[in-house]
Amino acid sequence: MTEKLLNHLAEGPTSAPPLLLGPSLGTSSALWDGVAPELSSTHRVIRWDLPGHGGSAAGLIGAGATVGDLAGLVLALADSLGLERFAYAGVSLGGAVGLHLALHHPERVSSLAVICSSAHFNGSRPWRERAALVRREGLDSLADSADSRWFSGGFTVPALVADHRRADPGAYAACCDALAAFDLRERLAEIAVPTLLVAGRDDPATPPAHLREIADAVPDATLVEIPGASHLAPAQCPRAVLTALRAHFGTGTGQGMRVRREVLGDTHVDRAQARQTPFTARFQDFISRYAWGEIWTDPTLSRRERSMITLTALVAHGHYDELAMHVRAARRNGLTPEEIGAVLLQTAVYCGVPAANSAFATAQRVLAEEDEEAAASGG
Repeated sequence: MTEKLLNHLAEGPTSAPPLLLGPSLGTSSALWDGVAPELSSTHRVIRWDLPGHGGSAAGLIGAGATVGDLAGLVLALADSLGLERFAYAGVSLGGAVGLHLALHHPERVSSLAVICSSAHFNGSRPWRERAALVRREGLDSLADSADSRWFSGGFTVPALVADHRRADPGAYAACCDALAAFDLRERLAEIAVPTLLVAGRDDPATPPAHLREIADAVPDATLVEIPGASHLAPAQCPRAVLTALRAHFGTGTGQGMRVRREVLGDTHVDRAQARQTPFTARFQDFISRYAWGEIWTDPTLSRRERSMITLTALVAHGHYDELAMHVRAARRNGLTPEEIGAVLLQTAVYCGVPAANSAFATAQRVLAEEDEEAAASGG
């Protein structure tokens, strides 16, 4: 990784919608360990490290840095990855970067989530004092008090505290300079991207009132408060944060359900939904998000091609009930009966004659039913 770019960790399919995740001061991309892997089922997730934190070079910023400087580094990273437009979520300082991007570069940000952050950070004086302390004495004393500033109820994440202790003092102090100079309160109403605010109910650093202030000013913003969460909500309450982010960024379930209906038909999907129970709900959500919202929406293969692959796989494993459903789907995706027959004939060679024999019987029944339905409707 070149030292001119922020260190980053990429997860998820390259064809999925990009989502950048920004960290809090003193932490690394590990802040997102409990959330990012789940988000990567529907997004190309890019976690980045602040300068002098995690794997990012300290020399990327210097004394007197601004949040705008950090936002410029994020845009340089996005450019290097070929990301013209992306969703963004950030915690604390990472959230401030997101607000700056949404205000100054709205053409780059498709949607925004600001977590345990603020449009200001209680004035410049405490941050200038902290910057001076760190430049003078290093980070040990601040790391010693990290648990009380970051978490509540005796909770801790030792790895994040260790990241705090290992951060470069000069870069950390420069980030404090950026927080000292940050105040977007007068311009919040100009933010036009879809915006979610997530507050930790027990957060002493950026209390819920700070997030409410943003939510009240940004048009059509949504506010979620998480009970039991302090300043590093993604680490302390990852499931609650994940739920909020999925609802905000969740192209997977909505888009997946649309594609599922287009391929399988409303009748089948409505029947499946009617049979859903609390026991099967998570599986149905998984199918909609991953199989339909991720795999079937990948433009690398056409739906015709995916139907042919799916028919073959179902024959190979003897899933004839599913095969019947996907013969109908194949017709909906444009395959002719002759093309379906050619696919099944090829399975006789590679999956076995008995399997193909059963598959032909299933397909013949489905195609006959379709002919009867067409005749009955006058088609």
